[in-house]
Amino acid sequence: MRPFPVTANHGRHRGAGSRTARRDRQTSPFDRTGPRATSPTEKVHSRMPTRISTTRTARIRSFSVAGIATAGAAAAALTLVPSQAHAAEPTAASKQVSQAAAADKKYPDNLDGWIKESLDIMKSKGIPGSYEGLHRNIMRESAGDPNAQNGWDVNAQNGTPSKGLLQVIQPTFDAYHVKGTPNNLTDPVANITAAANYAADKYGSIDNVDSAY
Repeated sequence: MRPFPVTANHGRHRGAGSRTARRDRQTSPFDRTGPRATSPTEKVHSRMPTRISTTRTARIRSFSVAGIATAGAAAAALTLVPSQAHAAEPTAASKQVSQAAAADKKYPDNLDGWIKESLDIMKSKGIPGSYEGLHRNIMRESAGDPNAQNGWDVNAQNGTPSKGLLQVIQPTFDAYHVKGTPNNLTDPVANITAAANYAADKYGSIDNVDSAY
């Protein structure tokens, strides 16, 4: 059989076709060896992890800031709000305990003991005064004699002489007598506490008295 004649045009067509086929293979999106095209869907999916990560980071930051603000407000509230233990005034129960302790305590029957017992009673009643203030005024008024009596001043002339360690007259003793002490003007402890109570009312404290009062 005679071979099929090959023309020049047929050869060129095959050559062009071969080059086109090679170019198609190189640019085909399905060719694994060529550049791979990215579809719009793939682009969206490729950006989604970044957006999710950014959103999670923003939420974590907002939660952290909110937590810090809440903790700061609580600390400020704790800082700004005062404690009950420091704000409370002495209660009646605490005063009763102080009075009971003073009653059970033993004091020497002398000037030092009278002053110390009076100070404990004054403390339980909220009456100001110090050992020095009491002792100083007692020595000036009576030289430490619980039975001392003034028979020459204006009070004596009016029938109410000053008596006791701190030279108290009967009307003053009756008005400022401290409950829990003997109702006796010349009793050392009763005389001291009544005089200290009077001085606290008139002068702020027996410590502020430096002369006849």
